[in-house]
Amino acid sequence: MILEQFPLTALGTVLALCVYFFCMIKVGQARAKHGVKPPSVDGPEDFQRVNRVHQNMVEQLVMHLPALWIFAIAWGDLWAGILGFIFVIGRILYALGYYEAAEKRGRGFGIASLATIVLTLGALMGALAALAALF
Repeated sequence: MILEQFPLTALGTVLALCVYFFCMIKVGQARAKHGVKPPSVDGPEDFQRVNRVHQNMVEQLVMHLPALWIFAIAWGDLWAGILGFIFVIGRILYALGYYEAAEKRGRGFGIASLATIVLTLGALMGALAALAALF
C-alpha cells in the first residue's frame, strides 16, 4: 500500500490541506465580519488580507503538492516529509503574519517557498535521473 511507503509525505499533504481549509474558513468569517457578499472580493483591507492568504495558498499548493510527491518517489519519504512539514510551518507563519499586516508575511513566504523550490529541484533531478536510466 502506498501510504505504508510514504506516511510522512501523506501526513505533510494532509497537514497542507488542513492549512488550506483553515484559510478557507477564515475567508468565510471575514466575509461575515466585513459584510463582503460573494462573489465580491473587494472590501476593507482586513478582508483583502485574509482573502489573499487563501488565494496565495491555492497558488502555492498547485506547485507544492506535485513536487512533494515526485520528490518523495525519487528521494524517499523522510526528506519529502521534512520538507512538507517545513512548507506547512511556513504557510502558517505566512498566514498569521499577513492577517496582522501585509508587511509581516515575508518570513513565512520565504520558508514555504524555499521548501517548495527544494522539492521542485529534487523532483526535476529525480525525473531526469529516471529518464537517463532508460537510455
